[in-house]
Amino acid sequence: MTVETPSSFSSVEELWTSLFDNMCERIGPCFARSETREGVKAYLQGLLSPIERKNGWQLAEEAGLATPYTMQYLLNRAVWESNEVRDRLQAYVCEMIADPDGMLVIDETGFLKKGKKSVGVQRQYSGTAGRIENCQIGVFLTYASQGDHTLVDRELYLPKSWTQDPERCRAANVPEEVGFATKPALAARMLWRTLDAGLSARWVTGDTVYGSHRPLREGLEARKQAYALAVSCQEQVEVQDERKRVDRIADGVAPDQWHRLSVGDGSKGPREFDWARVELSKPEQDGWQSWLVVRRSPASGEKPAERAYVLVFAPSGTTLAQMATAIGTRWTVEQCFEEGKGEVGLDHYEVRSWQGWYRHITLSMFAHAFLVVLRTQSQMLMEDSQETLEKKRWKPSQPHFPSKTLNAFKRQRGLACP
Repeated sequence: MTVETPSSFSSVEELWTSLFDNMCERIGPCFARSETREGVKAYLQGLLSPIERKNGWQLAEEAGLATPYTMQYLLNRAVWESNEVRDRLQAYVCEMIADPDGMLVIDETGFLKKGKKSVGVQRQYSGTAGRIENCQIGVFLTYASQGDHTLVDRELYLPKSWTQDPERCRAANVPEEVGFATKPALAARMLWRTLDAGLSARWVTGDTVYGSHRPLREGLEARKQAYALAVSCQEQVEVQDERKRVDRIADGVAPDQWHRLSVGDGSKGPREFDWARVELSKPEQDGWQSWLVVRRSPASGEKPAERAYVLVFAPSGTTLAQMATAIGTRWTVEQCFEEGKGEVGLDHYEVRSWQGWYRHITLSMFAHAFLVVLRTQSQMLMEDSQETLEKKRWKPSQPHFPSKTLNAFKRQRGLACP
């Protein structure tokens, strides 16, 4: 599909309209009926709009509808497959923002809910709330490239309290073939199909929930896919033909093995840590090597330095700095959750069914990817405009470039849906 270059447009508003129409054209074949296509377009416009809550009622009001029936029908009873839209989302990301150094990041987020009927809900730990809450848990896959990151896949975690209760699952329209799967198993499912679809990545990263899952690591190694996955201090690895806990290995790191490296700028300046690595037993794949990487926070007073442990599988010759950079990208998934919930209503849904959850989440993910693409291309448009002004030897005031955050970007540009 042909996409015009940013320089082809005279304003960000024209760019918005073109990119939005292009997105709708891409997903149009997923919907057999024209009414459904128009409904999806209105739904996406609502998700991209500045309305405070993006639930059925407010999306309907934004679309000029008297009742939320059209929006509810779209999520619950209309004929279309959310997985087809997800596949087109991945193709969109691959075409618009992918680069050779892109990375895939795994993580989960919680959706606080009341009652017992929303699919997958139970009292469970939510990192979003920082405590045990009545919530649903979604496992997500983020694609991160130079300056851009967006969600590309999703799976709803269905606890055993649901999978062992067929009647409860039927009431929420959970497909009969869906059984219990751990969060790492869901992550592996997303990774395999994303990589198979052609959205390649230099690295795969994730926290201890995923790094401690040996089958996930072994699956990535079999694919010769580099990873940097965090593990707990109790994880055991093989070094010099002996199995040891990673924290015990870290205790034996010599002072001259530590290196101070920055993994980018944070809100308080450079994010600097001390890093060390220990070579592990050689993997089966030729040309590859396994490492234990230890990250240590800079010493502060009498408080002992905090340590984090990461298992790395990478091509031989990969430097410690490259490993640290990959590990430092894990924050991108947290920003995607924050932006998704704050800007495109990722958690604003009011559906209880399996199908309704997947449909809303997938459309919200596409809306977020659209904003990421728009932000990048509008920046290019404004830079081109500034270059043209300079060639004419004008002396304009400093241009107002879009902010790095989607929230500020939308507000600064005054963007409204076409």
